[in-house]
Amino acid sequence: MKAIQRVALSMLALAAVFTSGCGARHSDKEVFYLIATNVNLPYWQTAAAGFKQAAAQYKVTAKVVGPDSYDPKAELAELHSAIAAKPAGILISVADASVLQSEIDAAAAAGIPVITMDSDAAGSKRLYFIGTNNLAAGEMGGKRVIEKLGGKGNVVFFTLGGQPNTDERLKGFKDAFASRPEIKIVDVVDIKGDARNAFDKAQEDLALTGPKMIDAFVCLEASSGKTVADAVKRAGGGRELVAFDVDQDTLDAIKAGTIDATIAQKPFTMGYVGLKALDEVFHDPPKTLGKDYSADSFAPYPVFMDTGTSLVDASNVDLYIAGAAQSK
Repeated sequence: MKAIQRVALSMLALAAVFTSGCGARHSDKEVFYLIATNVNLPYWQTAAAGFKQAAAQYKVTAKVVGPDSYDPKAELAELHSAIAAKPAGILISVADASVLQSEIDAAAAAGIPVITMDSDAAGSKRLYFIGTNNLAAGEMGGKRVIEKLGGKGNVVFFTLGGQPNTDERLKGFKDAFASRPEIKIVDVVDIKGDARNAFDKAQEDLALTGPKMIDAFVCLEASSGKTVADAVKRAGGGRELVAFDVDQDTLDAIKAGTIDATIAQKPFTMGYVGLKALDEVFHDPPKTLGKDYSADSFAPYPVFMDTGTSLVDASNVDLYIAGAAQSK
């Protein structure tokens, strides 16, 4: 009987040690940063929610920072401050790779793991990228435009110049249009982070008639969809509009028929998976943070983690509206 009791006590003690060891893996002193390109956008608030939820599950500290408008130099300052705080890891969306790459490399040199999300800096020393296959997303949108225009017409794009993800989306559209020479890209407008610029240009374009008439607008980022939809509505409709992302205004415009379709990304998933990925790297770091793991067939990391995209239109918009309501 005593032998059985001793075995039982030993097992309890071992379980206590094991449980204590598991609990000790995480601490609120472990700080992870999410650096967004524009913290005021609903898209980035959704990404922050995913990041914070993962942090709450792991009982670590999440900090979400970034400029309150599209400003790559302000984002650079936020990254510099985050590196100075010596965090456990940084998840960042790259507004402009030419501005941010050297500081990403500085973080790796300082022993801080960096993973990019939403918009990549492929030539930097970040470990890998989590987000949308933007080239494929652009091709998806391009096929929709081809379908709605019947293979011919004039198209205007609204974008953020220099941002890698929007550049890739534009290329995807161009690839889709390559087999349809009667679809003409009339203009690619850099809105410079201000959706009002998209509204003003759309109003100008909507006044064009005859062979110069614009048949479709494409918004390659989240903020301009609503404003261009407003311009189209004021002009009496009659133009196709494809947007990106599923903020409430965009969903409402699809429901109302002002926006034909939008390409849905998964920013919550990017933030959620991003924190967990950084946590894994922090607790099991590679020998060299600055190594190019894309050239290593035995690398412990992927080059790219695709979080998925889908097309949202009148046929399925109610599902996305219901999902957004449930998340609140």
